[in-house]
Amino acid sequence: MFTFIYLASQSPRRQELLKQIGVQFEMLIAAPGEDTETLEIPLPNEKARGYVQRVTFAKSAIALARWQKSGKPWAPILCADTTVSLPGHPEGEILGKPSDGNDAARILEMLSGKVHEVLTAVVLTVDPKTNPLCLVQVSEVEFAHLSKEQIADYIKSGEPVGKAGAYGIQGLGGAFIPSIKGSYSGIMGLPIYEVNQLLDFAKVTRI
Repeated sequence: MFTFIYLASQSPRRQELLKQIGVQFEMLIAAPGEDTETLEIPLPNEKARGYVQRVTFAKSAIALARWQKSGKPWAPILCADTTVSLPGHPEGEILGKPSDGNDAARILEMLSGKVHEVLTAVVLTVDPKTNPLCLVQVSEVEFAHLSKEQIADYIKSGEPVGKAGAYGIQGLGGAFIPSIKGSYSGIMGLPIYEVNQLLDFAKVTRI
């Protein structure tokens, strides 16, 4: 039985969602010099599900090594990664975080008026000597038709920065989404139903 977990993510949204279901956690953040951004570069012709699983498993391995150097007591380590996908799109189906405003505009124009997928992989290392557990949650998101002016105004808000698909459903971007099929929390970055299942398996107590 564990009374807390380690969260290997600095995402405020993931922290909020864990608090929502009563999970006590301690941050296991990257040390200076760690390069986690390189992991997020898609491989040639990589599919979205394979991509999000590969990235999350790699982040999990790095987090485990981080714990081993820390001298902290053991507790399960939770990692997650989210990507936005337009399956079969000629420019590649994985839409990651925009590099700048122009890239954000390009991504939002691709999403405009279409249904896309949001995939979040969750990896929980229950024991440092056994293979981690992994679940992938997939949601379908309908995006409204956006004018160039709407896209420009949204980019000026700063919200697309650092977000896969260049939008945040929990913020201003929620006004562009008529409907979803799947998990709202998964689209935010941490599907709490699936996470709850993993925590039950790992015997993690909640408040």
